[in-house]
Amino acid sequence: MPHNRDTASAQADKLSGIEEESDLYEGFAPHVETSEIKVLDFYNIPKQTGKEPALRTFTEIKQLLDQGKKREVKNILRENSWPINSPIRSQLWPTLCAQHQSKPQMVDGFYWEMVHQVFGTTELSEKPIMLPAFVDAAHCLPYHLTRTGRSVADRIVNVLAYDCPDITYSPVLYPITSILLHFMSEEEAYHCLAALVGSKEKVFINQTKLLHEVTWKTVMQIAKKHQKSSVSYFQRLCPGVKLERVFMDWCWWILAGLPFQHLVRIMDCYFHEGIKVLYRIALVIINLFHKECQSNNEWNPDNIKNDIANALIKFCKKIPVSPAKLLHAAFSIRGLSSTYISRIFIKTEMLLKSRSVLNSGNKQLVKSRSSDNLPTSQSQVNIQMMSHTLTIRERVMHTETCRNMGQKSPGPRAIAMGSYPIHNLKSQICSCEESLFTLWSWLPVRITMYQPVLLYTTEEHGCSLTTFYVRVEQHEPTLMMIKTCNNEVFGAYCSSRWFERNIKDDKGQRQAYFGTGETFLFSLYPERAKYPWVGIAADKDLGHSSELFMAADAKMITIGGGEGQAIWMDENIRFGKTDSCKTFNNPPLCPSGDFEIRVLEVYGFVGA
Repeated sequence: MPHNRDTASAQADKLSGIEEESDLYEGFAPHVETSEIKVLDFYNIPKQTGKEPALRTFTEIKQLLDQGKKREVKNILRENSWPINSPIRSQLWPTLCAQHQSKPQMVDGFYWEMVHQVFGTTELSEKPIMLPAFVDAAHCLPYHLTRTGRSVADRIVNVLAYDCPDITYSPVLYPITSILLHFMSEEEAYHCLAALVGSKEKVFINQTKLLHEVTWKTVMQIAKKHQKSSVSYFQRLCPGVKLERVFMDWCWWILAGLPFQHLVRIMDCYFHEGIKVLYRIALVIINLFHKECQSNNEWNPDNIKNDIANALIKFCKKIPVSPAKLLHAAFSIRGLSSTYISRIFIKTEMLLKSRSVLNSGNKQLVKSRSSDNLPTSQSQVNIQMMSHTLTIRERVMHTETCRNMGQKSPGPRAIAMGSYPIHNLKSQICSCEESLFTLWSWLPVRITMYQPVLLYTTEEHGCSLTTFYVRVEQHEPTLMMIKTCNNEVFGAYCSSRWFERNIKDDKGQRQAYFGTGETFLFSLYPERAKYPWVGIAADKDLGHSSELFMAADAKMITIGGGEGQAIWMDENIRFGKTDSCKTFNNPPLCPSGDFEIRVLEVYGFVGA
């Protein structure tokens, strides 16, 4: 690509031109209109002295992934600027996506069998295909796909809707599908999407309106801390426009605004690290736009103050930095760890849930994230089938339980979800059906759809923390019930896997505490009470001491922290103690504070 030294200083840090390369198209799939793809040429890239290091190969990256060296892979993906036409992505992207697969690997031909089930044929129709309801028609971005490529994308999202009926709102899913199809076949693109949608370790694609809202509000909260001057500028520039309106379109700055060359390099990292890559890119965009507004007349405040949201997207189309520089700036932001982002995300999610209580008045149960997922074809049929299995006695008992708790009795659908699976919960600790129904009503709605299974009990598996971990640590979530030698019954709903005690942060250090704000404590005897995370009802940052959900090592288990531990058990699962703590604002769960364990039971949920 030519480098014009005479104009280098004048064009520094600016978009300089567009060119086509004759050998540009070797890495693209057949359903891509390669003649439309342009390569941006930046004159501001500093020329390195000496020989530049060779780009890493797919074989090298695959070996590192097979060895579990994800950190090394992360650094390679961030630093290696493969050309947009590099054939490496046809192998790299499917491999990166496959590592997030939570379900058993699909057998060969599975996708085409589903295509036949949905459409009655595997032949691609020439007529337009009606898209699923979760697709945003205004953002069906095809990028450079041919007409055939667009029909393929339409078919993929329809099959995914058939296979994943719980997806109710996911506007970014179609653009991600289109991007994948630039470098791989239809079947491979579907497998990649299925892995991203089903990922449990990292978030890639939001699938409900609630989580879509949580995400853009999370970006806004992070920006307020890490781009204070830029956010303040937006607020001064548009005093009559709420800041929320600017950030609602944050994902379209990237997916609809940035040049395809930038987008492809971002996806190299995104398919390995998850949505946090997009968070970082968004912060850099805000910062660059703020600087351009101060120095470039094109972005004069008078020209953009009435439509700052669209101005940001237009700015991204002319982004004045190269893909390499954009990524470097994004990954140079300090203090933006995955743990920090997760904490902001969970707090935002819980706050939104707390404002969506089942009815007004007294403190009520909070809607689960999957309450948006219920009215879908197959799951609705399953719920209706469950409802016919319930007896009148169960309905009356559950209604009476809710009335005693000061809560509105749920409708038949909620009862069907909550009561049917609980029949499998055969506890030696709590044989009272009314108490079990009460406990079941406290669980997140989506969890009540799954069958409980006893993972560990001291009665059968002995009193050993090692055995506890072997049988329990890979399950998420878990329900823990303790019966003391004084017959008190209490416990906790634990939102995260106990295996997370071994996970290290970006600095290679183990996190003392883990878990999310969905964790809660409960007492069933002698008093019946639920103690949710204090962050649900708080509109301000409560500090680290109020977010100490779960901790564990070879010597103990702890739930809740901050000026006390709500539940602590020793390595022999024999003795424990309970105090009030800041995380749940609970009283001691038994009067004496110290207790001896008679029975400990831990339940998992099949399919959760």
